[in-house]
Amino acid sequence: MSLLDRFRSGLQRTRERMEQTLGAALGRRGAIDEATRAALEEALLAADAGPAAAERLMDEAERRMRADPALDLRHALERGVAQLMGATRARFTPGAERPWVALLVGVNGVGKTTLAGKLAAGFARDGRSTLLVAADTFRAAATEQLEVWASRAGVELVRARDGADPAAVVHDGLSAALARGHEVVLVDTAGRLHTKRNLMAELEKVGRVCARLVPGSPHHVLLVLDATLGQNGLQQAREFQRATPITSLAITKLDGTARGGAVLAIADQLKLPVSVVGLGEGLDDWQPFDPEAFARGLFE
Repeated sequence: MSLLDRFRSGLQRTRERMEQTLGAALGRRGAIDEATRAALEEALLAADAGPAAAERLMDEAERRMRADPALDLRHALERGVAQLMGATRARFTPGAERPWVALLVGVNGVGKTTLAGKLAAGFARDGRSTLLVAADTFRAAATEQLEVWASRAGVELVRARDGADPAAVVHDGLSAALARGHEVVLVDTAGRLHTKRNLMAELEKVGRVCARLVPGSPHHVLLVLDATLGQNGLQQAREFQRATPITSLAITKLDGTARGGAVLAIADQLKLPVSVVGLGEGLDDWQPFDPEAFARGLFE
């Protein structure tokens, strides 16, 4: 399946929700009348794009259609979304640092542990020596879950007993990576509500431990958001930004929601790039984010 087909399949529910509202209006050319604009706003809000992003996209579509009378609404929207999502870009790709250290952070239940295993498998396939660190010591099954993923991915795992200090586990993991010459270290942190200040402070501590053992690390902080939560992801992202510098976003469960437009609101409001998307449950059901493929998958 091509990248475009993966996005088209993953965004099917979101696309169908918008098409139900817009219908034939997507093929409209020329000036947008009030009825079409109202339907477009309703469709974007139903997909959870949020009022600010919806307004921006509507204005941009109108501007493009005035400039090019041959352009229809569907393709004007597609180009506007690609521009919005491509304004800031980031790749979840190891740099020259050894080891390259990445933290996966986010609230409970967004799929961090699963994504960590999938990313590790991808790096291992590329021939990179990869270590998973199970720093989620609160959720009883988290370490066992990551152990299964590590086995499937064919990578090493550093774990500790339940209830251990997460920062101490990270210390042990990075020490092992330095001693064994690992190229990539992926740290699966505990899910934490963005409103719990003590847990957010703990995340800051993990970051300090990383920097002490591997200067300049963490080299990438990946905030994992659940697409099915819609606009709630926007507030989560804001709070995590306050606790630790976020490098990029991973959007999981994009295939299971009609609220995929929330990605637009996050990009518009926070100027954070999306680097990874989850489009299914399988080991390979994730993709590096591509703004153009996302835009086409949303409207075609």
